[in-house]
Amino acid sequence: MQGGAVVGHTAPRATVLLNGAPATQASADGWFVIGFDRDAPPPALITVETPDGSANHQATIAPGTFDIQRIDGLAQDQVAPSDPALLARIAAEGQRKAAGFASRIDADYFRTGFIWPVQATRRSSSFGGQRILNGEPKRPHYGVDLAAPVGTPVAAPAAGVVSFAETGLHFEGGLILIDHGQGLITAYLHLSRIDVAAGQAVAQGQRIGAVGQEGRATGPHLCWRMKWRDQNLDPSLLVGLMAGKPQPHA
Repeated sequence: MQGGAVVGHTAPRATVLLNGAPATQASADGWFVIGFDRDAPPPALITVETPDGSANHQATIAPGTFDIQRIDGLAQDQVAPSDPALLARIAAEGQRKAAGFASRIDADYFRTGFIWPVQATRRSSSFGGQRILNGEPKRPHYGVDLAAPVGTPVAAPAAGVVSFAETGLHFEGGLILIDHGQGLITAYLHLSRIDVAAGQAVAQGQRIGAVGQEGRATGPHLCWRMKWRDQNLDPSLLVGLMAGKPQPHA
């Protein structure tokens, strides 16, 4: 469905195409992942090409159900900043974040499945909802908000390598990005504490930080996001996903 992902197995290092365009390359063990954006169109022809031949899988991407999320009472500089110095700061932060999202480690940690990064919490906002901030329509919310008290531990939902870790960002406050392989990256926003550093390998369940309400937030929560390359995904759809045992490939 829109915001979802496909995990597949084929020959090691096979080329994987989506609708005829190169999408990724399978890992050394043959695993690959492809994500489908919140606004992905229905057709999805997945093709794998190996020295021994090729194979296709035709899928149809079901439409997602997205709500409208109204948030009022935000500071104006969190909705429509105009101060030149602040805009320059936001632009610089954006460049650093973009470098973190551009990470492409050669790994397939995604195949072991994901767990919730915060336990015993309440989902306060769902993925994909149209955001209206202080009455002003903005782009959709590309995360899942998990309400929890400040200081609640945040764990890595799957193994990976930290590609970004900074505090004090204007919109996100404390932010961590984790690369799980092939451009599948999860993000953790509004953190009050960061316990990892860029370049650090983390294991599933390892504490990486703590819930906060830093940046653009009206209360304590974790905003959990996921991107596959430039596609915005719903991380909750991968919770519990366990890739099956490898099957013989053609």
